[in-house]
Amino acid sequence: MNTAFLGLGAIGRPMAARVAAAGHSLTVWNRTAERAAEFARANDCRQASTPAEAVRDADVVITCFSTSPDVYSILDGPDGLLAGIGSSAILVDCTSGDPATSKKIAARLAEKGARFIDAPVSGGTSGAEKGTLTVMVGGDAAALDEAKPVLEAFGQKIVHCGDVGAGDTVKAVNQAFLAIHILSAAEGLATLVKQGVDPTKALEVINASSGRSNTSMNLFPERVLTRAFPRTFRLALLEKDIGIAASMARDNRVPAPVMQVTADIFRIARGELGEEADHVEIVKLVEQWAGAEIE
Repeated sequence: MNTAFLGLGAIGRPMAARVAAAGHSLTVWNRTAERAAEFARANDCRQASTPAEAVRDADVVITCFSTSPDVYSILDGPDGLLAGIGSSAILVDCTSGDPATSKKIAARLAEKGARFIDAPVSGGTSGAEKGTLTVMVGGDAAALDEAKPVLEAFGQKIVHCGDVGAGDTVKAVNQAFLAIHILSAAEGLATLVKQGVDPTKALEVINASSGRSNTSMNLFPERVLTRAFPRTFRLALLEKDIGIAASMARDNRVPAPVMQVTADIFRIARGELGEEADHVEIVKLVEQWAGAEIE
């Protein structure tokens, strides 16, 4: 399929590489043109100079940015996405976005006759590289079916969650779970350390018991106990995601004190640790407050 991919960030780049490797005719655009040029050379595809040029003649357009407003910002103007997209095209937004903005984007595209599905992904950069991402989709089921050959290049599990915005909603809540799991594991293990318990031994028990999670089974043994803290997913992005989930809970009058407090603490951590900190580095802040190191 003729495919355009806009947004070659940490996860967008390996996703786009999978699309190119699957044999789809690919055009790429990125706000940093040098990154798109490098990608085009490495993956034998075409680089566009504007969003309008990138999406012209595309059957499927994939966007992958940090936020929904980033996607909305490239719609308008003579070089904007809406100036080039065809009436039969499908825009697949893989941004971890907010449902309200996704609905606005869908409405703008509908004016051009084009269709929109929100399709945020889970699985990180390693999942993107391996083509094993989970894709959660909101929008028309028929549009998903048409776009699926492209999505299958990087997605192993593709789930239609409902109408436009449903994919964003599921992703935000999933990310809220991740943030809560990291924070609660940090608090619990810091408590164990201060009680004189070896955290390695504690995790051996927890990971064979009812308190286990992906965080306790993988993130803490691989990143915290080793003090490696690799930077694979920015804390700032997780703070944005749980903020979306917390806002949805408030808007829908759902009592969610755990989610709200976790969102507040991640907001503090973002300010303390900076924009480039990895999401697991919030553990360092808990350790500082507790006066204990989990190792």
